[in-house]
Amino acid sequence: RKKMRLLLLPIICQCAINCIKTHSVSNPNIILLMADDLGIGDLGCYGNRTLRTPNIDRLADEGVTLTQHIAASPLCTPSRAAFLTGRYPIRSGMAAFSRVGVFLFSASSGGLPSEEITFSKLLKQKGYATALIGKWHLGMNCESNNDFCHHPLSHGFDYFYGLPVTNLRDCKPGQGSVFLKGVQKSLVIPIQITGIALVSLAIVQYIGLLKVSFQALSYFLLVITISLAVLIFFFYHFRHLNCFLMRDHQIIQQPLSYENLTQRLTKEAMQFIGRNSDAPFLLVLSYLHVHTALYASENFKGKSKHGLYGDAVEEMDWSVGQVLDILEKHNLSDKTLVYFTSDQGAHVEEISSAAEVHGGFNGIYKGGKSTNWEGGIRVPGLLRWPGVVQAGAHIDEPTSNMDIFPTIVKLAEAQLPSDRIIDGRDLLPLLQGKVTRSEHEFLFHYCNAYLNAVRWHPGNSESVWKVFFFTPNFSPEDSNGCYDSHVCFCHGGFITRHDPPLLFDLSRDPEEKVPLTPETESRFYEILRVVHQAVDNHTRSLHAVPDQLSWDNLLWKPWLQLCCSSLLESCYCDYESGGSPLQVH
Repeated sequence: RKKMRLLLLPIICQCAINCIKTHSVSNPNIILLMADDLGIGDLGCYGNRTLRTPNIDRLADEGVTLTQHIAASPLCTPSRAAFLTGRYPIRSGMAAFSRVGVFLFSASSGGLPSEEITFSKLLKQKGYATALIGKWHLGMNCESNNDFCHHPLSHGFDYFYGLPVTNLRDCKPGQGSVFLKGVQKSLVIPIQITGIALVSLAIVQYIGLLKVSFQALSYFLLVITISLAVLIFFFYHFRHLNCFLMRDHQIIQQPLSYENLTQRLTKEAMQFIGRNSDAPFLLVLSYLHVHTALYASENFKGKSKHGLYGDAVEEMDWSVGQVLDILEKHNLSDKTLVYFTSDQGAHVEEISSAAEVHGGFNGIYKGGKSTNWEGGIRVPGLLRWPGVVQAGAHIDEPTSNMDIFPTIVKLAEAQLPSDRIIDGRDLLPLLQGKVTRSEHEFLFHYCNAYLNAVRWHPGNSESVWKVFFFTPNFSPEDSNGCYDSHVCFCHGGFITRHDPPLLFDLSRDPEEKVPLTPETESRFYEILRVVHQAVDNHTRSLHAVPDQLSWDNLLWKPWLQLCCSSLLESCYCDYESGGSPLQVH
């Protein structure tokens, strides 16, 4: 009998180990940290030697660094829609056919459709406490200013503290405007046409060629005056109408104050973790850093080697450290998957009115935000989960921010939706070293709603082919961005179409310097044939959906405007300033 027990002991021990391991990769806490417009070259773990990011670098040291992690779009709104749903934004109507590819106003009617299934919805159904702290940028209301059809709480989050739209230069006095140049250009021709029309009417009236009704002329002038008055009112009050802080459905600060803002967001995140330390939780901490308007608290201002931009990066790194520390305090580090990324690459065209560089660094990669050159879509991808994922590993396989959806849904033991295509792939086998190849053979790169490029990583090759059907026209031509228009656009005279398409092998030319030709690549036409077939298959999988970023859905609608007091009081309130800031050590 004793001999039998000795024989059974290894089997029992192995069973126990397997049971512990199975338990350890089920229902972990999930913390998803997303920066805004951060360049992959801004972090120490991706090669930066002058910005101090020890806490973010710690995630790399203790976890996996993805070196070919791709945002599903090079713009905020569509990238975040893809992140939450695991689907290309074209599938949800969150990719624009117009020039403007993101929401700009809190009182727009477009947003992430209620039919979309977010990872927060699925985790909430499995008993997770769920919170979004920081930037949302996926819509607010549909038909009235209190239906909150697109609000985070309508998409599976129990708790929301943050900005419903986004951080803009117009939100911070003295930082300039992202609208002024565009509005000025847009109004010049209409004003000229109106002036010429009025002068012409006066002349034909004077010489008797045409009798113009004084009443009709009065109505015409009234319409023009009212339109201009509304436009002037809106842009004069833009900060109050669009830059405000909410807790759940309530506005708590309008307009937004930048004083200790990152500390307030961090404090909210830490309190959420503390409240839910005994049960599984999902926390999405969506930083405003480093989108302009740039800001930093007094503890960080002037401390970096890269001006206000560097100060903002280093303050965000401090915040990441606070989150990691609170996990340790509650003995949650080993029970928590932490992910850090950016919604897209750095906005290289961001130059302040004082000629300071307010955009980030994309390392060796070409272009930046709003383009599908690598600088616009190759973003940080760091995942830490002690004892479960590899520590200190680097993975150079193509991965996507859409992959977070199936990865955490499976970890929460929820069911992936079977009634729709999920474009993301489960990352865990790759993170644990159980497989060495990404499940993404193809990745499709959209510029708004237009298919811009395709990435192909053949299963039997180390090559990563990238095919461009069109590229943005940089301005000036010899620059690395569209400085004349502040961002690059996706159609018309803003792009150059290529026939045959441009072809690069990113495994040999990650900087996308030299397009391949039939003379320099013997498989040139075979590669294009395979990619075109993949595009055909992908296109057939798409279905028509309402365009959430149509002009009608983008425009400001006064009846949807959220206001914590009244328009006559300039929508002013502040229920935040009494709170004490989080101490910085």
